[in-house]
Amino acid sequence: MTPTRTDGFVPLRSYALLGDLRATALVASDGAVDWLAAPALDSPPLCAALLDPSGGGHVTLAPAVPYEVTRRYAEGTMVLETTFTTRDGVVRVTDALNLGALGRLPWTELARVVTVESGRVPMEWRVAPGHRLDARSSPWARGERGVPLLTVGDQQLAVVTEGLGEPVADGRAVHGRAELEAGTTALLALVATDTEPVHVPAPGDVRLRVERTTAAWRQWSGTVRYDGRWRAAVLRSALTLKALTSSATGAIAGAATTSLPERIGGPLNYDYRFAWIRDGSYALDALSRLGLSEELHAGVSWLLDAVAHEAPGLRPLYALSGRPVSGGMTEVSWAPGYRDSAPVHVGNAAAAQLQLGSYGDLFDAVHRYCARGGHLDGATNTLLGGMTDRVCDLWRSPDSGFWELGERRQYTSSKLGCWTALDRAVRLAESGRMSSPHVPRWRQERDAVRDWIDRCCWSEAKQSYTFYAGTDELDAATLLAARTGFCAGNDPRLSATVRAVRAELGAGGCLLYRYSGQREKEGAFLACSGWLVEALHRTGRTEEAAELLDDFTARANDVGLCTEQTDPATGALLGNFPQALTHLAVIAAATALSAP
Repeated sequence: MTPTRTDGFVPLRSYALLGDLRATALVASDGAVDWLAAPALDSPPLCAALLDPSGGGHVTLAPAVPYEVTRRYAEGTMVLETTFTTRDGVVRVTDALNLGALGRLPWTELARVVTVESGRVPMEWRVAPGHRLDARSSPWARGERGVPLLTVGDQQLAVVTEGLGEPVADGRAVHGRAELEAGTTALLALVATDTEPVHVPAPGDVRLRVERTTAAWRQWSGTVRYDGRWRAAVLRSALTLKALTSSATGAIAGAATTSLPERIGGPLNYDYRFAWIRDGSYALDALSRLGLSEELHAGVSWLLDAVAHEAPGLRPLYALSGRPVSGGMTEVSWAPGYRDSAPVHVGNAAAAQLQLGSYGDLFDAVHRYCARGGHLDGATNTLLGGMTDRVCDLWRSPDSGFWELGERRQYTSSKLGCWTALDRAVRLAESGRMSSPHVPRWRQERDAVRDWIDRCCWSEAKQSYTFYAGTDELDAATLLAARTGFCAGNDPRLSATVRAVRAELGAGGCLLYRYSGQREKEGAFLACSGWLVEALHRTGRTEEAAELLDDFTARANDVGLCTEQTDPATGALLGNFPQALTHLAVIAAATALSAP
């Protein structure tokens, strides 16, 4: 393929993710790093050309002549290999966010190793950090004792090169150019620190860490237990989720980015650099299916620590640190946004919403943890007991629902979440994992929730569970009734709901819109495809489910990554990138279909 930019932007399908279990970067197929958040995924981005090509910042490295591109991840890793083929030569660029000898480095190290495979290729590069989505921030480039340095706010950056010509510090950027011949290698590296001195490594040390980083990712990939039909998609999804995980806390971010639009030019642009209780629960389910016990324990510990701060209350999302999100949502009005899709947002207002379904997500995660050998301590027993009582008190309340909507209603998805919370609490009590004198009440309220859903959230006209009580509108999230066990596989209401949802919300193949009325407002929501696959499988339509899963996994880009949504008409990817919930749905669907 020949990458092209329009007004400085490339299609979201053009990006690949790098990660070091703390920071993240997005590399376009033309060799430009258009997003770099360091020292952590939720830090102000050093490079944000993804949202502002003129001032957001980038790190470019590519041939100075026309070229064709192919790329791939090194097998079982988050190390990217991009091959540029020009008229006179072929060059490979290996990109990594390097790891240290025993995990994360104490600094962020973006390494770009250039290998000329044939002929001669002129290469040019530029390191130009941007405004970090802060109007008060401006980069400054300089040379100090022969080392190119940049300062952006309270962050220090050092540029390390070898074989790429003499670096030139020019105002707010560092750049260079070199003619490279077959058999030669070169290096461009960016080292970043935050409110501390910056280390300047030797080029040989950086290259050695690329090799060790590759080996470390492959060692981790070897622990993923899945060898079914969709092995490649499952492994890439697992690696992506690992890269979106904070190794310091075990939290999994919703995505690496903020403000990528659900429809080009539209206003539905949100910040997903937070950890959702929902996503964390689904992640624990997915990772436990893959035999990743370390991640399972870390994730449950993060969930319980996060919710303990405000229990028995529960927020839908938290900072990656596990602390409540403060500051609300602000607009970066002077940044144009991806392809002029404004506004750009920092922060997420959904943190203040009441989302009752989060209780179900939390309790399902704990139940799965215990089913795989985990044991709860006394403090956790007390915490969960109080939260179960809270669900008994709250489940009749309207809330913002699964989709974080502004209007509070009696959403069916939320009632299903409350049923799940009470059902899992009862199961934990019956198995001796929890104890409380209120268990009889828990059973009573669980049965009351089921009765309420069946009476108030079922449409005779549509023959389906509905979006909310008292409407005939539909919601793809009701497909999760199969996954939670609210509906058994032979329940005629489940089969009927699957048919109705596909008929009303279907967008061709595996694709579904989230709920009624969204067809003209956004793309198809990719995670819903995974839920559809699981629901079909549980109703006995496994062959059809497998065909749809093939369609689902084919929606990823050339390196196996997915966003939140897709345009059914064009196949363009939409929304934040890469989207954890989508990759979680891939793993859940594939492991369900591959289970004996």
